[in-house]
Amino acid sequence: MKQGKIEVCIWDFNGTILDDVDAGIFAVNELLGECGVRGIPDREVYRENFGFPIRTYYEKIGFDFQKTPYEELAPRWVEKYLRYVKDSECFEDVAVTVKKLNARGVRQIVLSATEREMLVAQLESLGLFSEFGEILGLDNIHAASKISLAQAWREQNPSARVLLIGDTDHDVAAARSIDAECVLVARGHQSRRRLEALGVPVFDTLAEVLDAYF
Repeated sequence: MKQGKIEVCIWDFNGTILDDVDAGIFAVNELLGECGVRGIPDREVYRENFGFPIRTYYEKIGFDFQKTPYEELAPRWVEKYLRYVKDSECFEDVAVTVKKLNARGVRQIVLSATEREMLVAQLESLGLFSEFGEILGLDNIHAASKISLAQAWREQNPSARVLLIGDTDHDVAAARSIDAECVLVARGHQSRRRLEALGVPVFDTLAEVLDAYF
């Protein structure tokens, strides 16, 4: 896999840097309960259903937008998520990996479907904000797609060799949209079974990613 120097590492945030799967489950289950819908029973079921756009995922798990519009559900979920995510931490190997890549001169970027101000606040609370050269997040809370953000970045950086590290099929789509390499770490928001069907390398730890690409 080491076919030349990776110049830029683009990181997904939720489920790749931040271990927030439980926060996501708790928040959506509280919201489902308020709407009279059965909650998600465990991480395995959650990982088999979660995906982007979030609107589609919501329909899949039982929300009825005729009864409660998505535009009403989204801010309610964010409010609940922010309460639960206070107990979430970054994966234990993230900080050391980011520091190693910085020491090797790799430019590092966070790319997320999270609203940017919320993303910045979370990175600051984790003590990681200063480690990244750019923070690319959405200008709204609806988590539709980060592909347009990736493409806009690529237009300004047309020749850089890029590796995107993520945990979902949406990360693969974002990487392919900018002709970047992609690896997935199977401990986030989608199951290993789903990730292995996407045609990109799947790892268990960031140490494995370092060994393979750097």
